[in-house]
Amino acid sequence: MSGSALAPKKKYDGIREHRPETYNDYGAGSRFLEEGFRKKCLKNADRSFAQGLQCQQINSINALQSIEDSVFISHSPQGCVGCAALGTMQYRIGQAHRGIRGNRTPKVIVTNLDQKDIILGGEKKLREAVHAAEDRYHPKLIFVFTSCASGIIGDDIDMILDELQDEINARLVPIHCEGFKSKVCGSGFDAAFIAIGKYLLDKEKRPTQKGLINLFAPVSISYKDQLEIERMLNQIGITCNYIPFYSSLDKIQNITAAEASTAVCKVFADEFMKQLYEDYGIPYSHTVMPIGMRNTDKWLRGVAKIFHKEAEVEAVIASEHKRIEPEVEKIRARLEGKRVFICGGTGRSFAAAALIDDYGMKLIGLETPTYDIDAQTDIEYLNGIHGNFVVDIANMQPFEQVNLLNRLKPDVFIGVPEWAAKLGLPTTHVLDMKRPTFGYDGLLYLGNKIADQLENPGFNKKLASHSKLPYKASWYETDPFKFIDNSVWKD
Repeated sequence: MSGSALAPKKKYDGIREHRPETYNDYGAGSRFLEEGFRKKCLKNADRSFAQGLQCQQINSINALQSIEDSVFISHSPQGCVGCAALGTMQYRIGQAHRGIRGNRTPKVIVTNLDQKDIILGGEKKLREAVHAAEDRYHPKLIFVFTSCASGIIGDDIDMILDELQDEINARLVPIHCEGFKSKVCGSGFDAAFIAIGKYLLDKEKRPTQKGLINLFAPVSISYKDQLEIERMLNQIGITCNYIPFYSSLDKIQNITAAEASTAVCKVFADEFMKQLYEDYGIPYSHTVMPIGMRNTDKWLRGVAKIFHKEAEVEAVIASEHKRIEPEVEKIRARLEGKRVFICGGTGRSFAAAALIDDYGMKLIGLETPTYDIDAQTDIEYLNGIHGNFVVDIANMQPFEQVNLLNRLKPDVFIGVPEWAAKLGLPTTHVLDMKRPTFGYDGLLYLGNKIADQLENPGFNKKLASHSKLPYKASWYETDPFKFIDNSVWKD
């Protein structure tokens, strides 16, 4: 999919629900979703009860935390920056794997809004936090993130930062990621990229560097994944400018020098790549996450097409297939016929669903935070392989997940393992901070990882015998989508 096909008519506002045909909160069979979406008769449902929700600020902060010479200010109560712990851990692990000495921790300041500030406003605390960031760390960039609290009281952070800019050497970048703006957590990524485009690119097109591609990737991507992506692209003469993953102000500003753009996640920078095409004429490839044989082939072909390297990439794909297919067959013998339930982010969950087909496994259930035209493309492909399976469109609703797992009784669960592990199911994940999950090497690693978990389920069985989930037995007999309006679930 190239930029010329999808150039927007107006600036995107960063709220994913405002995009046409974007849905959250639904429970249905995959064939129903495919048909309903095609006929344009799906309706956004709502929940009468929700156990949790991932907010926008989590993704906005985590998207940027590995940028060099930066300070991150959360204009919020203290609890909101708990989300920074995940990105901090990922950043520190990533530095260690890259051989970076003097392991750095992201510099995060919170304005600590309290009850008094909610009544009188938090402007004074924000000004103090910006000056503290400058005086302590002397950064090149200071990112200021809004929160539900600062949005509700109406602090005008744009005006405040504009007034402060003459007093501060660092560039001040406001990021509007109030949690109540959107139920789709991917909107947090969009808020970060909108700020990059508005405040850091300077609306100047740098001279194009031949063979350079913007590779948009979150900090969760492992060093092994980075090496695998670089290995594959280098074979067809393409080099990467990773953004904002282990990036810097200069690398960000060099976005406009790239010959093209792509991303490793379908929801991470899709809207930003469209905007780059509209503002700077930079074409882009937006296909799939390169996990598994089919998806890696498709991702590589999408990139190669922009650079007019179709012949070169076919030679690479043929060589890679020849190299790994004997190993794939060995792993397939260990996994064929096993029934799988998958839970993950929108890009990664659908990528994992394609991956398991490489090993002859059967998809029986999939949980994803949202559903849109990209998900529809994947569902059409997956329905052709696996037939009808259960789809739970849910942003962190574990009570639905455990109900479905108890009903469907999969052989293996792929996703964040906590709840499934306490049911005694073999569990694994296609997100790994230490080893490759992308590309052809990632295909082999993940296959062996899934097979090893299936063959060694002892830990989870013991865990299940010594732990108890917080749900009554009656819940497991109830419609798992009972609290979703307009659910169409059928046993």
